[in-house]
Amino acid sequence: MRIGIDVGGTNTDAVVMDGVNVVTTTKTPTTENVTDGIVSALRGVVENSNLDVGSIDGVMIGTTHFTNAMVERRRLEPTACIRLGLPATVCLPPLVDWPDDLAAVLGNHTYLAHGGHEFDGREISAFDSDEVRNIAKDIKSKGINAIAISSVFSPVNSEFETKAAEVVQDVLPDANITLSSTIGRIGLLERENAAIMNACLRNLAVATVSGFKEALSAMNISAPFFISQNDGTLMNADFAADYPVLTFASGPTNSMRGAAFLSDLKDAIVVDVGGTTTDVGVLQQGFPRVAATAVSIGGVRTNFRMPDTLSIGLGGGSIIQENPIKVGPQSVGFELTQKAQVFGGSVLTATDIAVAGGLASVGDQDHVSKIDSTLIKNIIGQIQEMVSVAVDRMKTSASLVPAVIVGGGSILIQDQIEGTSEIVKPNHYSVANAIGAAIAQVGGETDRVFSLAEMSRDEALAEAKTEATDRAVSAGAQADTIEIVDVEEVPLAYLPGNATRIMVKAVGDLAGD
Repeated sequence: MRIGIDVGGTNTDAVVMDGVNVVTTTKTPTTENVTDGIVSALRGVVENSNLDVGSIDGVMIGTTHFTNAMVERRRLEPTACIRLGLPATVCLPPLVDWPDDLAAVLGNHTYLAHGGHEFDGREISAFDSDEVRNIAKDIKSKGINAIAISSVFSPVNSEFETKAAEVVQDVLPDANITLSSTIGRIGLLERENAAIMNACLRNLAVATVSGFKEALSAMNISAPFFISQNDGTLMNADFAADYPVLTFASGPTNSMRGAAFLSDLKDAIVVDVGGTTTDVGVLQQGFPRVAATAVSIGGVRTNFRMPDTLSIGLGGGSIIQENPIKVGPQSVGFELTQKAQVFGGSVLTATDIAVAGGLASVGDQDHVSKIDSTLIKNIIGQIQEMVSVAVDRMKTSASLVPAVIVGGGSILIQDQIEGTSEIVKPNHYSVANAIGAAIAQVGGETDRVFSLAEMSRDEALAEAKTEATDRAVSAGAQADTIEIVDVEEVPLAYLPGNATRIMVKAVGDLAGD
């Protein structure tokens, strides 16, 4: 028995699942304090199903805590960054591409030291432990406890990052240290950015995980809990406390995984319509297509795994402007049930139009009975156009593909979207995000450059698969259930030594399931 929870900008959804069967669901408004919303959702599903909390095997939570913290510049720790790469990389120091306000919150504490490697593992310069020790002493004098360590091409050889961490830990025994090689992919600045973001969120992550534990304890739930990652898999609570950045964009990912499960489609377009935004993504083999380019979070470029999604300002709470007609992007959000006309409020929203146009039956239809029919038709037409354009932008060919419609706001979508072969709106579509969290497996991934002049292709693949498997086990996967679900090889013709970039993703069941 599992409980899946997903916290959105408007609603917090929860579901109880017995194997592949949905037992009960609930949808409650998201609270300003996200933890309170989770407790409310938990209480709802437990009471609705008269569930024996002792029968719960696990609780899976998708949260926006850490994304919101970066976007809002709140609850972030002053953070130091040590980069190993001298004499290279001087012209582009750490934090060079960060928004000024965010860099100021972290304190602009950046250091360059000798070290780093070439793509094939050769040293750029020797590691100098005394140099790093002096940097650590300076960081200590500033009272900084969050530290990110990066090294040039550390996904190829992480030796210097590990050595630097040992030196820093000797000077600062209680420091929260993040190594870039454990998070990001090839690409120094983006990987380093991800490590810095992770370091500044570590204290918040510890507090958040502790808050989740207290919420479960308040419901007398002793089962282990897991946090959703942005690649459609889970990580255990302790792993999540160490790597909070891996939760970024987990909401759309949960929806896509839930859509794949509910529709039984492995390859499709997913349109997730919430209260504030609509997220359009692509399913490939049952998992979200991963973005191939750098992804910006809070104005900072990163390159760790992220789902390839397109977000538009369309949802059930979208505010309607009548002259000229405009849908969103402003939304009443979680105040929909207070501000929308159909619920007795004064703000004209997309939900009001859906009810007035006969697409949905919520609230009191009498409140929207006087809306002009031409206005209704035009707004519904604009909504359809917005979704059709978004779907077209996410397609990679002119071929028709099925579209799975999920999310509480999907009442806005009619039965046809241009460019699709069929529209599938499965049972329990409104809580697909929570279902995606509940059914998720545990994953691990590696992304490295190998020199095939030094080893065979088979040896390189085997090493990459082993590394991805080990990371999945560290995140909480049961070793004998792990499968390799994705392998990508990219020959790097512009580099010597027959260099090849290999990316591997491993997925397994939760340990103890």
